[in-house]
Amino acid sequence: MSKLPPLPELPIWDGPLSHPFYSRVVKRALDFCLALILLIPGCIIMLPLSIWVKLDSSGPVLYRAVRGGYKNKPFYIMKFRSMVVDADKSGGCTALGDPRVTRAGRIMRRLKLDELPQLFNILKGEMSFVGPRPELLLYTTQYTREQECIMWVRPGITDRSSIVYIAQDEIVGTENPVENFEKYILPEKNRLRVEYARNQSFLLDMSLFFETIGGVFGKAKKMAAEKGSK
Repeated sequence: MSKLPPLPELPIWDGPLSHPFYSRVVKRALDFCLALILLIPGCIIMLPLSIWVKLDSSGPVLYRAVRGGYKNKPFYIMKFRSMVVDADKSGGCTALGDPRVTRAGRIMRRLKLDELPQLFNILKGEMSFVGPRPELLLYTTQYTREQECIMWVRPGITDRSSIVYIAQDEIVGTENPVENFEKYILPEKNRLRVEYARNQSFLLDMSLFFETIGGVFGKAKKMAAEKGSK
């Protein structure tokens, strides 16, 4: 396993963070228990997905990538590989109809099934079910003083920005996707992440959790309708 790159130390956030005890203790306990409960059914789903990924294209089943983590500590986020090997070397943003995405990956990404291995990130304490989506170090190292609070709550599988930009590839388009992401999406994502960090609560987490489930089912319904119309 390669060594994680060091990041510059961020000062301990002393600005407004809502419900710090809930964030550090209660939420961590809830995440751990729910991840344990979902582990068995999750593994049942992950087994055929692993076979599908392996048969669909050459390369490893899992994709591990470095992201900025809790308290500015980098970690390896785990996903099912949904793109061809070394796709990240040609750009970190997925464009609309990106040819690097595999056939299996196209479906998994739309239904968020590629995120299932992050159950293990949650068990290890690196992630939460709900929290700011972990970002590339390229961007976390550029956070302003106001945005540093993002790093002082655990990153999550879903957050408000994941719901708002559930069809991000359609927004960035096919031309200059990285430039479009940085110009039109990243600033708003960071604003939403800061807003979450400063207002985190149990009720907000439950709302975002179920909104995400609704969004995924909505995309599944849309996919079925598109397939039926062909």
